[in-house]
Amino acid sequence: MISLRALKEFRFPVLAECVNPNLFQGKTLKEIEVLEIWEGNKQRSLCDLFKIEEMERKQPEGMAITIYGDVGQVRRIGFGMESGEITINGDAGMHLGEEIRGGKITVQGNAAAWTGSMMKGGTIEVHGNAGDHLCAPYRGSDEGMHGGRVIVHGNVGNEVGSHMKKGLIKVYGDAGQFVGFRMRDGTVYVRGNCEGRAGACMIDGKIAVGGRLTSVLPSFTIDGIRPRVKIEESEVAEGPLYVFVGDLAENGNGKLYVSRKNNPHLNCYEKFL
Repeated sequence: MISLRALKEFRFPVLAECVNPNLFQGKTLKEIEVLEIWEGNKQRSLCDLFKIEEMERKQPEGMAITIYGDVGQVRRIGFGMESGEITINGDAGMHLGEEIRGGKITVQGNAAAWTGSMMKGGTIEVHGNAGDHLCAPYRGSDEGMHGGRVIVHGNVGNEVGSHMKKGLIKVYGDAGQFVGFRMRDGTVYVRGNCEGRAGACMIDGKIAVGGRLTSVLPSFTIDGIRPRVKIEESEVAEGPLYVFVGDLAENGNGKLYVSRKNNPHLNCYEKFL
């Protein structure tokens, strides 16, 4: 196992694609220390910004990286990783786990915007909050999440799961606007409250909201009431839940499940059942 300890508080953004179990695998400590990293517009070696140590690991399978200190300014940790583990004992910067294909990233603090952007596999678990565009693609791209699991124990920002095509996102706190924007498949579960425009332009997939949803888009139609909905094998969202279908403006067949108990303002839809 390799441990990285931040040597200072970072004032400028740091681009750290090299902090990746697959790139560390098979390298000596000296080779890891001289991996290139950018701090602002200056190129550095990894050892210029982090104290790097090799630690004994109880479970020796695969490469593991543990990061200590606030790396909220450090971006693209775990970019494209395919295996191994990264544990961050603090906050993480933007684009964490971008295009991840396998392995696991755990953040004990908060994660910034675009966490899990365009991810294709693996697991990301954030024990704090996450920023906007969780698992969403860059502006102008429609290559959203293709697979994997993301679990956020706190709150998230806007456009969670934008352009999502496969995979699972679970948010145990609250979410902002445009959850599942242009979603094609997969599952997004928000246990807490959710702001408006959930499922806008979605074609398929499943969104479940266990708390209060500000409003349902007029391009969704009510389809029934369910006692519960399956999120994954080990988890079920208990109802009763309203079932809405849409986005009809896109000829969509996505499902939006919304807690009946926590949304009495939506009972006007029941007359259409």
